[in-house]
Amino acid sequence: MELKWTSKALSDLVRLYEFLSLSNKTAAARVIQMLTAAPAKLLLSPRIGEKIDVFDSREIRRILVGQYEIRYEIQQSTIYVLRLWHTREKR
Repeated sequence: MELKWTSKALSDLVRLYEFLSLSNKTAAARVIQMLTAAPAKLLLSPRIGEKIDVFDSREIRRILVGQYEIRYEIQQSTIYVLRLWHTREKR
């Protein structure tokens, strides 16, 4: 299995860091490190996340990392990190 980040997921990381760093840059860096490390665990157990049934034709799943949701898609031997956000955000 291979792990790839989409440009939208990378933009989400930047957006979250910019928001969090306004109040505490150290905490913001910790959150970003936590969020970037978490998907690597999917390489061992890619289907550990909850399947999102809205996307019937695609295998899109989600995991929760602290207060953050990470959505990802499994395509053959690749895991794509699609999006991430704080669970309090309106999505």
